[in-house]
Amino acid sequence: MKHPRASLPTPTSTNSFWHSEPNKFLLGHRTTEELPAEADIVIVGTGTTGTSAARFLTEDVRAKGKSIVVLDAREACWCATGRNGGHCQPLLFDRGSEVATFELRNVAAVRSYIQSNNVPCEWRDVSGCRTFWTEGAMAEAEREIESLKTTAPEIASQVRVIRDKEELKKHRVSSDTIGATLTAGAASLWPYKLVTFMLEKLVKEGKINLQTNTPVTEISSADGKHTLHTSRGTITSETVILATNGYTSALLPHFADLIVPVRGEMSALHPPKGSTLIPDSYGMVGALGQPENNDDYLVQRPFSGVPNLGGHLMFGGGRGASKLPSVGVSDDTVIDEGSAAYLRSALLKVLALDGETSDLAELRAAAQWTGIMGYSRDDHPWVGKVPDKEGLWLCAGYTGHGMPNGTLCGKAVVDMVLGELEGKDLGELQEQMVKDGDMPSSYVLSKERIERARTTYLTVEQQDERGVHMIGVV
Repeated sequence: MKHPRASLPTPTSTNSFWHSEPNKFLLGHRTTEELPAEADIVIVGTGTTGTSAARFLTEDVRAKGKSIVVLDAREACWCATGRNGGHCQPLLFDRGSEVATFELRNVAAVRSYIQSNNVPCEWRDVSGCRTFWTEGAMAEAEREIESLKTTAPEIASQVRVIRDKEELKKHRVSSDTIGATLTAGAASLWPYKLVTFMLEKLVKEGKINLQTNTPVTEISSADGKHTLHTSRGTITSETVILATNGYTSALLPHFADLIVPVRGEMSALHPPKGSTLIPDSYGMVGALGQPENNDDYLVQRPFSGVPNLGGHLMFGGGRGASKLPSVGVSDDTVIDEGSAAYLRSALLKVLALDGETSDLAELRAAAQWTGIMGYSRDDHPWVGKVPDKEGLWLCAGYTGHGMPNGTLCGKAVVDMVLGELEGKDLGELQEQMVKDGDMPSSYVLSKERIERARTTYLTVEQQDERGVHMIGVV
């Protein structure tokens, strides 16, 4: 079965609320007027992963003196990270304790960087509240949590099941829901501001050469070097890191069935007049008649202490109400009116919002937009060297769950790159990284995993059609 490749990021896109306060230093930024002809290391992508990889490279003594060029097809952080839901919520019972531990470490690493550098990105520590709208989805969550109590009691202790209607009220959850889980270690933030803070700092310190609006159209390889072809010429390097997520197969065609672009809908909604800040970040599984493999997701911006006040409800999802295809779609120039209408009205039904709600049929949107996620065929990111492509590395495929993964996945790929450059055996290095908790074993990119994904798992399209649960939180 031939799978269509993703397109490159489109030159224009729908207007993300997160871009309403653009980083003026980075708009149109090119550290050098001309694209360098070569570099020691080239990174493609300026989202959480690519920017984190750049940062960890510059902080590692093994990369001292190496030239680092970072490319993006659009403005800095203008693809998935600049268009997502603002969540940094670890999943503690969905993918096993190894992944849960890694995601908790990732959130802690993001928090530490923000606190150490005083990054103004609206970081707020919250609990993660996931509501379940069918008995089947609730029962599956309870089974997974019971299993976790046996395999990883320390992680399980950070998860609580709520079925009591009075307690659900305390979390502003509608009494119509079946139940909810409450998990520790979650946060909300303005992701674009975090990433652009890092990029601006790296550029101003002279540590990277950033070239925006420079789409890579093809990668050709010969004599141990990779040539990246762009609309502005070529750049050659022995080491290339692709942090391209849903757009990966535009440059790696043989990954078309392994990382599939999926368009997600997002909105920034004005809260009801007189309402107060919701206490948690939220996920809604199978809400309002949507399939059980559809998740909606919500965080709220502050009402005070920030430049752009308003307490916007940052709400995404609504795929079950979509009027347009989403799986296999890498075009974010279009808003899906079905999903957008669902998002405007659903919060008044799934939450017990306070304030003046009695006359409201829907919430007013400050912004509506779409973003492209990268769904992984086996539900885990792909982190490591591309088989049979010496010096070409990949870190992508988060299935809509990049914020609690991208930072330390970026670090993991850097550790592999630099470890191999200093002569370490990659297989042994990966084994040690897994043992040390620096990367889950299920994330390691290998020929064996590629074969296993293709022979064991349905395609992403088939999984979606048959209702197999994929996270889907942009």
